[in-house]
Amino acid sequence: MIAGRSSGSFAAAAGTARKFMSTATAPFPVVFDYYVPRGPLSEFVGLFWYWRGHDMPYSKERVLPMGTAELVINLGTGRTAGAGISGPQSEFFVIERTVQDELLGIHFNFGGAFPFLDFPFGELHGLSVTLADVWGEQTAADLICRLHEARTIHLKFQVIEQWLMGLVKQELAHHPAVSFAVREFQKDPSLLSSASMAERAGFSQRHFIELFRDEVGLTPKRFCRVQRFQKVIRAVHKCAAVDWVDVALDCGYFDQSHFNHDFKKFSGLSPTEYLSLRTDHLNHVQFP
Repeated sequence: MIAGRSSGSFAAAAGTARKFMSTATAPFPVVFDYYVPRGPLSEFVGLFWYWRGHDMPYSKERVLPMGTAELVINLGTGRTAGAGISGPQSEFFVIERTVQDELLGIHFNFGGAFPFLDFPFGELHGLSVTLADVWGEQTAADLICRLHEARTIHLKFQVIEQWLMGLVKQELAHHPAVSFAVREFQKDPSLLSSASMAERAGFSQRHFIELFRDEVGLTPKRFCRVQRFQKVIRAVHKCAAVDWVDVALDCGYFDQSHFNHDFKKFSGLSPTEYLSLRTDHLNHVQFP
């Protein structure tokens, strides 16, 4: 199991955690820290993050699809096999967590990994591969060595940021049509189609879909479906009781069967099952 699968998206905790969090007095201590880069890198990287420990000896969690990519390095292994990148996901996957976890990661924004690759980002859709597979064994090994030499979390963040910038394959900018489409799709993923967006961008539908997939990693249609599902998860995450009919309508689903189908497709659960298994961390669900 490569790092991308064993970590999930601990970056999701950044929305609720403090800049630095330590539960050193708890039975199973946890340390979390993160760093948000400045522009132009901030357009592509949401944050660099560090996580050590777990609040129980061992658990499995179901990670819900977000349409983003995550690069994760298991610092405890000291091997390149423990470092990987998960491409944009449109289905859930299962991760394992232990008190021995010591992880360093990059949470990419939508389409965030594409400037650092020499192949279309869409080729990583639904995959988790090692850093050596993507950037070569020597490049991955050099990074692992430098991270182990860095004595503090802050220095580790500096190392991985410098390494990432050294991978830049092209200008740090999305195609204007892609940036525009991502913003518009996020406003209401249920209303816009790739055909209408292509027309607004001045491209053929086929060319627009290819351009979008190459930079964002998903087709426009799949991207919108995932974002509509995420809108549901955000809406009900902290709710004690949920009226699923109202939620489905508010989030752009036209009928209940359509909603139930998408929810099951993306989460592997029924809406009721999800409520009983959700955790404090958005997009992390207990795996019984």
